[in-house]
Amino acid sequence: CAVKAAHVLSEIAKNEEMKIPCIEADLVLTLIPLLESTDQEMLLHAGRAIGRICYDNRSLQEELVKVGVIPSLVRILTDYEESEPLVHVALLALYNLADLDSAKEALSMTKVAEQLVKQLRRAESHERLEMVFEVLQALAENDALKVQLVDAGVPEVLSEILLRLQGSSQAEDTCIVKAASDLIVSLLLGELKVAKNNAKPIVLISARHENSQGKDSLNSEFASLCFLLLSPAWFCLSPDGNCLRLFQLGVIHQLLDLLEKHVRSGDTSVQQAALSALQSLAVPVVSKVQMLEEGVAERIEALLRSESPPVQFKLLGTLRTLADGQADAAELLGQDPLLLDRLVQWCSGSDHSGVCGEANRLLASILHHNRSQEVVKAIQAAQGVKHLVSMTTSEHAAMQNEALNALAIASAIDLETLEESFKETQLVQSLHKLLRDDNTSPEVKYNSMGLLCRLLNSGDLRQEIEEDKIKDTLEQLCSHSNADVVKEATTTLQVLRGET
Repeated sequence: CAVKAAHVLSEIAKNEEMKIPCIEADLVLTLIPLLESTDQEMLLHAGRAIGRICYDNRSLQEELVKVGVIPSLVRILTDYEESEPLVHVALLALYNLADLDSAKEALSMTKVAEQLVKQLRRAESHERLEMVFEVLQALAENDALKVQLVDAGVPEVLSEILLRLQGSSQAEDTCIVKAASDLIVSLLLGELKVAKNNAKPIVLISARHENSQGKDSLNSEFASLCFLLLSPAWFCLSPDGNCLRLFQLGVIHQLLDLLEKHVRSGDTSVQQAALSALQSLAVPVVSKVQMLEEGVAERIEALLRSESPPVQFKLLGTLRTLADGQADAAELLGQDPLLLDRLVQWCSGSDHSGVCGEANRLLASILHHNRSQEVVKAIQAAQGVKHLVSMTTSEHAAMQNEALNALAIASAIDLETLEESFKETQLVQSLHKLLRDDNTSPEVKYNSMGLLCRLLNSGDLRQEIEEDKIKDTLEQLCSHSNADVVKEATTTLQVLRGET
């Protein structure tokens, strides 16, 4: 009678009011051993009954994992992969349990990844695909499972699904494409740093590129989105040599073409994806040089007219990554009047704090990495200096240091051009305030004194420094607890006294 009893219980558990009596009668613990049965009908009814009784009951779900339900569910997926009803029950149970950390840990000890790949390949309905996607998305939050899912070939299967559905305008297909794209990103971005997986995304990208030759497939929004989302995932993992391989494949200009197309169409999601890929690619030094030669900086500036804060934020981050450590890039960007005008506008006029911060950081980066008087004059003419002075008092120490270093380098290049702006913005007084404030970090104090040393080369600014009695503050800093601050205070005093 066990099969019939399990069937009755699975029907009773459909009623919300009957769940508590089932729990109080310890029926869950009685049903769990039945999941080891070889009778498919028994497995079906017992699985349904357990799932319905435990649905939306976290403490009971934790208990299920504790008594070992996970290996039983994976066994059902493995032994009965062609039984649609049993697979549905097992997937539904995994879907309900997958958010639990204990369940993820238990699943990491099984071969669930291989079984989920099989179910992805077998899935014929949108509902089944969505259920598998939900389970995969939850499991991808666990580092150990993420590695297993990538090793099992989940990204390749997702890529196949995306390519199969490219160009479809049906709403159901659109949802599947979006979910698959998001899942690829979850699997391949972030902290996954397993060397043996490095080749997988580049293989997919290469195949995607070769399949697109002579076709209009790159014009498909969703195929393009797949292509873009795979790219940044690999960029984060790849060595410099494979970055050059992507250049050889023509990936950069395909990304730029897509970017320009969707600037015109106004599709911000694709713009952000393309900029993410370009920003990731711009990290290695070898890529920066190549991207400059390819004219990337000029082409992506087409986005300056965008009114979308997320796109603006991505654009600024991409340009800052490109300029990092590259004087040529800094000089190119620092002499573009359209870019500088837009930057200055965003530095204070943006309602989006992230855009405002990134605009200031890009200005600082251009000055920091630049070695040209022309760039200093251009930023001064665009009225960007006042924003950098304001940035020295930011609530974020990292931004303060970026501004202080940038202004020190700019002062070393052409202090005469900056002198009036420094006086108008009361830079000397701001620096003195930073030095006096006990809450100012040692690094900010150190960099503030480095900038003061530069300012002492101006007669007018030296007079301001003397009148503001910064000397007294410097003498106090000579007994600071930080050795670097003490050393810099001593040096600054010597310069102030004309001893060095």
